[in-house]
This record gives sequence, structure tokens and C-alpha cells, in this order.
Amino acid sequence: MNDWPEGWSDDNRGPRYGRGGAGAWPEGARVARQVRRGGPAPAGYGGPGGPGPSAPPYGVPQQPSYVDGRGYGAPGGDHGYDNGYNTGQVYGRQAGGPGDGYARGSHPAPNWGRRIKLTAITLVTVFLVTTVATYFWADSKLNREVDLSKVIDRPEKGEGTNYLIVGSDSREGMSAEQKKKLHTGSAAGKRTDSMMILHTGSNGSTLISLPRDSNVEIPSFKGSDSGKVYPATGRQVKLNAAYAEDGPELLVRTVEFNTGLHIDHYVEIGFAGFANIVDAVGGVEIDIPQDIKDTKSGADLKKGKQTLNGQESLAFVRTRYALAGSDLDRTKNQQKFLAALAHQVATPSTVLNPFKLYPTMGAGLDSLIVDEDMSLFDLARMFWAMKGVSGGDGTSMNMPISGSSGGNLIWDKAKVKQLVTQLNNDEKVTVKGD
Repeated sequence: MNDWPEGWSDDNRGPRYGRGGAGAWPEGARVARQVRRGGPAPAGYGGPGGPGPSAPPYGVPQQPSYVDGRGYGAPGGDHGYDNGYNTGQVYGRQAGGPGDGYARGSHPAPNWGRRIKLTAITLVTVFLVTTVATYFWADSKLNREVDLSKVIDRPEKGEGTNYLIVGSDSREGMSAEQKKKLHTGSAAGKRTDSMMILHTGSNGSTLISLPRDSNVEIPSFKGSDSGKVYPATGRQVKLNAAYAEDGPELLVRTVEFNTGLHIDHYVEIGFAGFANIVDAVGGVEIDIPQDIKDTKSGADLKKGKQTLNGQESLAFVRTRYALAGSDLDRTKNQQKFLAALAHQVATPSTVLNPFKLYPTMGAGLDSLIVDEDMSLFDLARMFWAMKGVSGGDGTSMNMPISGSSGGNLIWDKAKVKQLVTQLNNDEKVTVKGD
């Protein structure tokens, strides 16, 4: 009995496929079966053998045959099913082969150029903000207490810049223990322990010490507090007496009157401030020319190269009774030490180390007294010029002395005039001092 539709027989069924059949499977029927992604399979579809259930009993959809590369169905093969092989969009990759896209979950390569640019901008911004903040912090610490506009009858300004640098014996703010440790005594008031003129210009720097015992004339002057003008009387005194009488303004007036040099800036430092700067910078290395032992200054130092702390440094620059040349030898030691201190402050180990730079700046700026027109840049140029003197790029000397009278040192007027002319014209200094 024939179970095929009417008019069909075993002979007109065409080739038989599968087990027991003589014909091979069609090419499309041998393609790997895919997990179905569309809706339910067409009713009655059961695979190449004929009708069957639409889905296996375990709930996984029955796979359609891959007939013409477009999926199951009637001509055209388009029944909403797409197995992904035509477009290559299988398992999340784009067509075109390896490298045409990113695997699922991967990240694009970092943009190093953009990262470097942002890092550079950040570092520059931090540097600028820190620099500006440091400038205003340091500027606020300067004690601008000296008013040079009170100085009358001033000489004309020459070429270059002249700083009057003063070391005072002020004990202001020092405890009894500090006074004892630093051997400063307890004298009231302030006097000048050292005075120097630093000239800077196109022909290098010149550092000139003015011995405290220099014989000078007190000119007419305006009182710094009273505003009263005091006429000249021809009084001859030691230079440090001018400071003791009416402070920095009269000292500047006296120096200008007796030299003919215009003083552009004034810088003063006391005992405690000097020692604090040396300690903050970590000590100063200096070559001491001879053994020094002085009970008045507290110096007890051996000859040779060594690093002095704040207490030892102060004793060294104050010593004069243990030196053969007394005040003249002391001024030479002061010049040598200040130049060495400036060199130490300007070294990279100090400037580039914030743990040394900020304590040094704080100790120095807190203890300095300057004129009202002094800027941080002026102060930096002064230290840089002093560093140049210690490095051999400048000249250091005492004011030329011709003799002494009653314990006062008399300046050599001819040499002083020549020296001042060279400084005012910013010429190379050829005058020699003691």
C-alpha cells in the first residue's frame, strides 16, 4: 500500500536520502545547523525527513536547514530569520577579518599625547601658582622701615646701583639665654657693628668696607622722627656715631656727604637674625686665616677650612681684639664671610630644596630691615652680586686709609675721590684699599 499522495509512487519520489537511500544530501543540507534566533519555527517543520514537531521536548528550538545562505523558507528565504553568517556578525565581531573591530569588553588604546599634554599643563600651573604665592609671602615679610626720602641734599645718582649694608648690634627680641650664648651682652639701643657699600654695575661688583672707627663729619640733616633740620657744625665723629644719633637716615646722609656716592638701597641685619640665617642654610664653609680666640666675641676657632654654625659665625665676624689690624682686619673677615654666606644661599642645594629654602628665606626676611623702595628683586640682585665677589667676579676692599688721629681712622681723600669717580661712572675699579 502506497502512503504517498495520490499520483505519487516510489518511483517518482526522486532520489532517496539518508540511511538506505541512494542519493546524497543536497549541499545546503550539510551546512552546520545554527541555534535559532528568530521566532518559533514554521509549523510542521521537522527536518529533512518530513513533518515533525516544531520544537524538541527539552525546549530548545528545532534548527532550520541552511538552504540558500539566507535561512529557512520559501523562495527568497526571508522569513525574518538571520543566522548571521552572511554579514559576519557572529558572536559580536564585524565582518572583514581580524582587527576590523574590538572584541566585546576591550578598550581603545590610551591617547598618550593628550595625557602628556595635560600633565605638562598641570605641572606648569602648579609651578606658577607656587611661585606667585611664594613671592607674595616673602614680600610680606620684608621690614621696609627706612625712609630715604627724609635724607636731604643728596648727591646725584651715578651709573649702577649702590647698597649700604649694615650689621647692627641690636639685641631686640633676644632672650637672656640667647644673649649669653651669643656673647652679645645686654647693651640697650642699637649701634652699627659693620658697614659696607656694595656697588653693582656692568664692570662687576665692588664691596667696600667702611670701618666703624672712620673719622667723618656730621652734616646738616633732618631728624627722622621730629622732621627738624639740624644745621652742620663741623663735628668730627666716628662713623658709627651717626647711626647711634639718629638711625639709618642720618647714617645714609653722613656716608653720602663724606663720599659723594648716592645710596640707592639700605639693608640692615641684627645679631640674632644673622645667626638664624646661617643655621637655616646649614652652616657656612670658610677658610679661617689664623687661630682666633676672643673672650669678648666668644670666638674659639682654629686655622683652616671649616663649616661654621650661627653662633660661631657671629663670633667670627665680631672679633677684632684678637686681630693684629683690629677693625681693619675685622672688616676683611666680614667681607669674606658675607660673600661665602651669599654663595651658600645661592647654591642649588639651597634654592632647589624647599626644606632649606623656606626656612632660610623666613629667617633672613624676618630679620632684615630695608628701605621702603626695596623689592625682592633688588634684594636678590644684591645677594647675587655678593656671590660674584666671592667667586672672583668682583673686587673687595677697605676704604683707603691714610692714617689715624685720636683713635679715628682718616680716609685717604685723593684715593677716595678717585674711587668714587670710578664707581659713579661704573668703571673698572683700580684703587687699592687697606
